Amino acid sequence: MTRALMFQGTGSDVGKSLLVAGFCRAFARRGLRVAPFKPQNMSNNAAVTADGGEIGRAQALQARACGLAPSVHMNPVLLKPQSEVGAQIVVRGRIFGQAKAADYQSRKAQLAGFVADSFKILGEGRDLLLVEGAGSPAEVNLRANDIANMGFARAHDVPVVLIGDIDRGGVIAQIVGTKAVLDPEDAALIQGFLVNKFRGDPRLFDAGMAIIADRTGWAPLGLIPFFHRAAQLPAEDAFSLRGARHGVGKRIVVPLLPHIANFDDLDPLKAEADVELVMVAPGQPLPVCDLVILPGSKTTIGDLAFFRAQGWDIDLAAHARRGGKVFGICGGYQMLGEKIADPLGMEGPVGAAPGLGLLAVETELSGDKTLAACAGVSTDGAAFSGYEMHVGVTKGADCARPLLRFADGRAEGARNATGTVRAAYVHGLFAADAFRAEFLGWIGAESAGLNYEGEIERILDELADHLGAHVDLDALLGLAR
Repeated sequence: MTRALMFQGTGSDVGKSLLVAGFCRAFARRGLRVAPFKPQNMSNNAAVTADGGEIGRAQALQARACGLAPSVHMNPVLLKPQSEVGAQIVVRGRIFGQAKAADYQSRKAQLAGFVADSFKILGEGRDLLLVEGAGSPAEVNLRANDIANMGFARAHDVPVVLIGDIDRGGVIAQIVGTKAVLDPEDAALIQGFLVNKFRGDPRLFDAGMAIIADRTGWAPLGLIPFFHRAAQLPAEDAFSLRGARHGVGKRIVVPLLPHIANFDDLDPLKAEADVELVMVAPGQPLPVCDLVILPGSKTTIGDLAFFRAQGWDIDLAAHARRGGKVFGICGGYQMLGEKIADPLGMEGPVGAAPGLGLLAVETELSGDKTLAACAGVSTDGAAFSGYEMHVGVTKGADCARPLLRFADGRAEGARNATGTVRAAYVHGLFAADAFRAEFLGWIGAESAGLNYEGEIERILDELADHLGAHVDLDALLGLAR
């Protein structure tokens, strides 16, 4: 019989996704048939599944930790923000509709059925499902029809472990305060708590763990030291990108768009010693650099307008005039062209906008969304693998100079006549060691010869070891039912 255990947090970014990935790897190494599950996620950082859909990037990493291919049932409801108050709703990997935040609350009851079915399907043949909540159960104003936290736990009688984040301060208040605002029947499902991201001498927090246990009646399950290698794993929350700088060497600049998508594309570049990766926050100019990367975007026309509002179009044009190199990924590819049209309102209001004019191509956002894994070689011969996740078709003269060739012979991407501006729809290119080395050579940088995918596996193993040293895994497993 399949058992389940749910991990909820006192807030966003307390480390739920990372800890679930680590526990997935730890229990999978024991020979258990483990799978991750997140009823509802909100992120523009998504991954393509083998069954032709998309789920949150965190669940794809957790699936990897289990030794599984990602499935749409691991994250049946995915919200992809398109504005401050609205999002696209993806159900079981496919676009289901759009909703304003207030309207979405009334649709949760309808979505609960999809969540329940996926939970049942995913559990078939499994020993253990590790469930991740979203946000915090302390948001009791959203408790009605909840499918992400206590609403799910109550409906499926899944015990809960609550995670607090001591790094942001006030962790005693975080956990005790959560108990104070929860409905007693919800609070009764919480079996224990974990305190995450601790720095320093753990003995100094012995009294803190005891106070929390006394005030809540929940079992203290572990004080987890800060895991520094977490920064090298694919992340899901774009908030951590603001103003970030990594490394030294050839400078690569990335403007931080409001609806930046699939930004884990950049992670392999952060790992290279000869690269300085600079995320430019709104209000700041694009600095002098060797390369500007325009990343993916969930709302291409809207983010292009934002790009211009920052004056980044002027900075980019000056960079290009100096012979500086530019690379566009997916939505960034579309922005670099001469025009983007959205006649059906696929990503927002119906309309069109002039592009940045650095590539002789035009894009129309129409038709079904392309969601597919892909592989092939660059036109210079470097092997790659990755995935497509986009709406729209791009055509034009610069497509006659493709960047990639798929295994089935199709050409993909575009370059300008001088080769200084390049772009493609494919995500995940930089995780391919051969392509990344070729790419770095293009900007005059030297690859360190890193086996990127192998490094991700090593970090997941280290994370499992880290959790095993600070959490009683047998006790944790004993809570599942």
